[in-house]
Amino acid sequence: MTKNILVKPFETNYNTAPFSKIKNEDFLPAFKQAINDAKAEIDAIVNNDEVPTFKNTIEALDFSGEPLDRISSIFFNLNSAETNEEIQKIAQEVSPMLSEFSNDITLNEELFERVKAVYDAKDSLELTTEQQTLLDKKYKSFSRNGANLPVDKKLKLREIDKKLSQLKLKFGENVLAETNKFEMLITDEADLSGLPEGTIEAAKQLAESKDKDGWLFTLDYPSYIPFVTYADNRELRKKITLAAGAKSFKGDALDNQDNVLQIAKLRFERAQLLDYKTHAHFVLEERMAKTPEKVEAFLNELLEKAKPAAEREFANLQNFAKDLEGNDQLEKWDGAYYAEKLKQKLFDLDDEKLKPYFKLENVINGVFTISQRLFGLHFEEINTIDKYHQDVLTYKVTNDKGDLISIFYADFFPRPGKRNGAWMTSFKPQYIKEGKNNRPHISIVCNFTKPTKTKPSLLTFNEVTTLFHEFGHALHGMLANTTYPSLSGTSVYWDFVELPSQVLENWCYEKEALELFATHYETGEVIPMDLVKKIKDSATFHEGMQTLRQISFGLLDMSWHGQNPTTITNVKAHELIAFENTKLYPDVAENCMSTSFSHIFQGGYSSGYYSYKWAEVLDADAFEYFKEAGVFNKEVANKFKNFVLSQGGTDDPMTLYKRFRGKEPEPEALLRRAGLIK
Repeated sequence: MTKNILVKPFETNYNTAPFSKIKNEDFLPAFKQAINDAKAEIDAIVNNDEVPTFKNTIEALDFSGEPLDRISSIFFNLNSAETNEEIQKIAQEVSPMLSEFSNDITLNEELFERVKAVYDAKDSLELTTEQQTLLDKKYKSFSRNGANLPVDKKLKLREIDKKLSQLKLKFGENVLAETNKFEMLITDEADLSGLPEGTIEAAKQLAESKDKDGWLFTLDYPSYIPFVTYADNRELRKKITLAAGAKSFKGDALDNQDNVLQIAKLRFERAQLLDYKTHAHFVLEERMAKTPEKVEAFLNELLEKAKPAAEREFANLQNFAKDLEGNDQLEKWDGAYYAEKLKQKLFDLDDEKLKPYFKLENVINGVFTISQRLFGLHFEEINTIDKYHQDVLTYKVTNDKGDLISIFYADFFPRPGKRNGAWMTSFKPQYIKEGKNNRPHISIVCNFTKPTKTKPSLLTFNEVTTLFHEFGHALHGMLANTTYPSLSGTSVYWDFVELPSQVLENWCYEKEALELFATHYETGEVIPMDLVKKIKDSATFHEGMQTLRQISFGLLDMSWHGQNPTTITNVKAHELIAFENTKLYPDVAENCMSTSFSHIFQGGYSSGYYSYKWAEVLDADAFEYFKEAGVFNKEVANKFKNFVLSQGGTDDPMTLYKRFRGKEPEPEALLRRAGLIK
């Protein structure tokens, strides 16, 4: 009998995942065995006769379950980036098992007694800051998950967690299925009017791949975004916009309304069980923002500054559309289209004119060069490690001395088994054990336009900033240098995690950075400086409307999680109330945001969507520091590396930020950059 490849040490280069040898049927038995092994490790901690110490309890706990974490990261990353029905079925079976195991730990009374004994003695232990943080985190992982509850309430908590893990998965599966289901086949060439050549070619190629005549458009972003931005045919823009907005809101088998209501109510019930007022009160205790009141005050303060600008911008756009085509009422399917036309008129800046300067390979090299200039990193493409799909690129990352820093995976193109959007993740964390610094395996996943028969993959400027954004997260993972895995890399407060990603986007607008990689894919000409100026000038175009949009999502999130949701019976009606103060476009009755709002109902952003804007305050303030010293200033870059990127969650985020910046961040930096204040 061959031994399951997932339950023995990987005998691979750099201890990477042996993707090509893993079969779907390996996962379930591997999970079962890894859970049993992890339970045995927990039992060993509990049954230790020695007095509980930091080392034999807290440290032992953090290093336990390593194989289980590894299998989980491989499996759930595949479920996001390369899934199929079989994997989704396994996910439905495994998720409750993992939830149950997690509860077995946090509700283990004897284990909690040992943790509490160390926690109660913490003042006499002479711990490092990192150890104090770990101790605090471990204690809270018990107390915040019911360790202090009576038995009947612990059982109730287990039931809720199990149900939530299944509901969240189902929510995500429905959204993915809806995205994959919609196809708009165009057979009349006249209906392609306005669309860029590359978009038309990609649609033709997609149709051919499915044995169809014509041009095929889908809800995948590289297909959807250009269509709503450039297509002159208003009825077809309406058709695809309505399809995108109606995801899982059709009252059929893929409908998410009931899932949304159940998730919101179960989260509230869980918070109440743990003696928190709402789910948001529970979540925000472990965030920089601390309370829902502070989040709402933050969002409303931004709303006050952004709303007048947004209303002015919207009125201008409405007038422009009326003058251009007699359009009296802007609808949601008009926004991107007329905004693009107005932007071209104001700045003479067409995304299609920019794309030839942003060949994917050049942008990748650009972000690598910038990382080398700032942080001394070197990237070498290697083909000696396994990939989970042929499109994935693999790199070895080293420092100036040649030491291994990380293994890096990059996965850039859409395919049916991959969810929409862009994200950074990890296949293996960084940590130091028995004197050895185990280096991380980091991955970024995006959905960019694929190369066609005649053109390489050319990115829109928005896609360039997306790549830089995810790469900022990747740097946070790669440069991690902490002792404990649970404090490493991006294991930080969620309203701090977006700082490295958002700060890196700033280099996309800087002349010195663009000159390194923005060269025409045919002529090799460096991007003309007048185009760079236009990129910078247009960076704050419709900033009021964009800010309002982000605020609206943050407020919607808080409306589901910052109050008692048990009386909500109608998802759409609730959403309309939440959007009241941020509404610009007329409502579309057959559309609903919540039913496909994966960030908060499937991902980890519940009560946390505000953190994008929160982190923008940090990033605008941080980048002002870089600008003052020069965008490639080594001293500032080293401070950012040493005090932010390498530190993970070893200390309070504000403490780390102040070490880097010398002071607390100023919200005005964001408003200045956005052009909302002078």
